[in-house]
Amino acid sequence: MNKNKILSEMFDRMADALEFLDENRFKVIAYRKAARVLEDYPEDIEEVYRRGGIKALKAIPGIGDRIAKKIAEYLDTGRMSKYEEVMSQVPQELLTLLDVQGIGPRTLRLAYEKLGVRTIEDFKRVLEDGSLAKLPGMGPKKIENIKKGLELYEKMRDRIPIGLAFPLVNEIIELVGKLPEVKHISACGSFRRMKETVGDLDILTTGKDGRKIIDYFVHLPGVTRVLAAGDTKGSAIFHDRYQVDLRVVPEESYGAALQYFTGSKQHNVHLRTIAKSKGLKISEYGVFRGSEKIAGRTEEEVYAAVGLDWVPPELREDWGEIEAAMAGKLPHLVEMKDIKGDLHVHSKYSDGTATLEEIAEKAKEMGYEYIAVCDHSVSAKYAHGLDIDRLMEKVERIKELNRKLDGVKLLAGTEVDILPDGTLDYPDEVLKELDFVVASIHIWRKDEDATERIIRAMENPYVHVIGHPTGRLISQREGYQVDIDRVIEKAAETGTALEINAYYDRLDLRDVNVRKANEIGVKLSIGTDTHNIGQLWMMVLGVGTARRGWSTPDAIINTMCYEELMEWTRKKAERKR
Repeated sequence: MNKNKILSEMFDRMADALEFLDENRFKVIAYRKAARVLEDYPEDIEEVYRRGGIKALKAIPGIGDRIAKKIAEYLDTGRMSKYEEVMSQVPQELLTLLDVQGIGPRTLRLAYEKLGVRTIEDFKRVLEDGSLAKLPGMGPKKIENIKKGLELYEKMRDRIPIGLAFPLVNEIIELVGKLPEVKHISACGSFRRMKETVGDLDILTTGKDGRKIIDYFVHLPGVTRVLAAGDTKGSAIFHDRYQVDLRVVPEESYGAALQYFTGSKQHNVHLRTIAKSKGLKISEYGVFRGSEKIAGRTEEEVYAAVGLDWVPPELREDWGEIEAAMAGKLPHLVEMKDIKGDLHVHSKYSDGTATLEEIAEKAKEMGYEYIAVCDHSVSAKYAHGLDIDRLMEKVERIKELNRKLDGVKLLAGTEVDILPDGTLDYPDEVLKELDFVVASIHIWRKDEDATERIIRAMENPYVHVIGHPTGRLISQREGYQVDIDRVIEKAAETGTALEINAYYDRLDLRDVNVRKANEIGVKLSIGTDTHNIGQLWMMVLGVGTARRGWSTPDAIINTMCYEELMEWTRKKAERKR
């Protein structure tokens, strides 16, 4: 896993712990600042340190001498003594409640000191019996928010957002895959199906020396506890949070095992029912007719043995994919190689950390033809939203840069707020000067139905995309009330695209709604909602969600070349209402 993310989480946890302990607030502020700097820093901190040592770390704005030394200690040894010292002083189980929306260090400390709370169960008890409500600052609204946050936390507790798991799994696959003993290696389970959250992380491999492969795996950087280490299976906890299981299987059974361990359960049950009707048996070891093994080396063999085309992993949910495979009608799904640009990124003009030049350079490095710079509009004061003058300044700067850039275009865009009455944060005479307009809701009233707001926004000819259409954050909130079916229908009527927001905690539209949109011909736009260029990789998560929704390349506007995209935006503006 990227060391920037690991260190950011460590400094955040230290700040939480110190705030819980009511320690020096300046230390808390310093650790919080270091966490934000590392999270947003576009370069790999390990590479920075390797290149220039502590001096290079201290040159990063926001990283002082003491923080730099702690980072260096971790990068050198895999440990940070100050972190271990601080965390040993707080009840670890209780501290995990800081992941709950509405519960802060002060609330926990009061519950700890005044009510004797030591565990999550203790906290639930004082929440339900009314004791917590009697503490200072605990009004009815705060208690209600804590209850909702705790309900969502319990629901998500054993699940990992795929965006957090993705870098770790890929790093493990890359490291283990380099072993000369390893021939094949792949993730499986819900991770391979690209579900928005995953449970335990499963990796499958073949190789000559299983014990050596497993031994290497359980000693990888980041392993904090080994649960099992045998000849064919290893299980380890990485970074005190993520359980990863590695299995070594015979090469002749690799395809069958990969199919079996990828799932889903419902897909596999359906597949085995078909096999049984043909006198066959499918297991993780292969496809058998009686005692004769007839397939198993590849997944393609397994599916072909029962008369099906190979089913892409993202579709394996028993949502009609088996029937489509039987009829030879599986869709040709969009792939990363089809994507020609990112259609939602933020720059330093609002709340991003990268300059226009840095965004263009990274886009070119990624092989993109274009990238849409969609900074927040004026009402988003919390995000340094642009007034009209600053927006026009950005537009002129982008035009100037585009005259110099080779191989990539910056689109002068905005993420314009949809106001409570459905009007937009900029007037039409401003919007029509932009290359690309994403319209989004960021603030809404409790229990408000946002459907009419969104529908009115789609009626504006200069709105190309509705951003994160349900407003959800997977780990924190369900979003606003919205009739998503009506929104999808209106998008078809007005020719407006709906966004698959690829930021890992949004993935909004979700897969089932992506499929609804595809079924009636609504165009989809994938944007990472990047606030630092280190997040641009999340495009793969958006593509994964698109694939889960059965999206073909022509359903996604990001697959258009620059000229086609500009023609599509022009037609949107001219479309009859």
